[in-house]
Amino acid sequence: MAVFIKPDSFDPFAMQRAHEANLKKESIGAAASFIGTMRDFNEGDDVTGLMLEHYPGMTEKELEAVIDDARSQWPIDDALIVHRVGDIKPGEPIVLTVVWSAHRAAAFDACRFLMEALKSRAPFWKKETLKDGTHRWVERNTPGY
Repeated sequence: MAVFIKPDSFDPFAMQRAHEANLKKESIGAAASFIGTMRDFNEGDDVTGLMLEHYPGMTEKELEAVIDDARSQWPIDDALIVHRVGDIKPGEPIVLTVVWSAHRAAAFDACRFLMEALKSRAPFWKKETLKDGTHRWVERNTPGY
């Protein structure tokens, strides 16, 4: 199980491959992953950038607790969460969640759980830059639909 907070852009596929290289693959039958990227719109406005802040130490601890909660609900072999902080541009990855399990249902369900739980529990703050140059704090996360 691993959590990384990245101040710079990252390659989600390379992060997943690197983590997976250290796993005992014989028992793993499924991997489910989610990559979240920054959109160029929010709440009906054009967005040109995002400043994502976090509470160092506390954020990692909460993300680790999210993984622990997933492990208590599903039979997963391993999990990975990578999250960006700092200045982010549209199209750049913000978050990666990956779950490895013997079975696809557990991998899918736990991966979705990781993403939804971190959106509501982890201490991150988002400040958007709009096309007109103004800034605003994001008050709530986008629903998971």
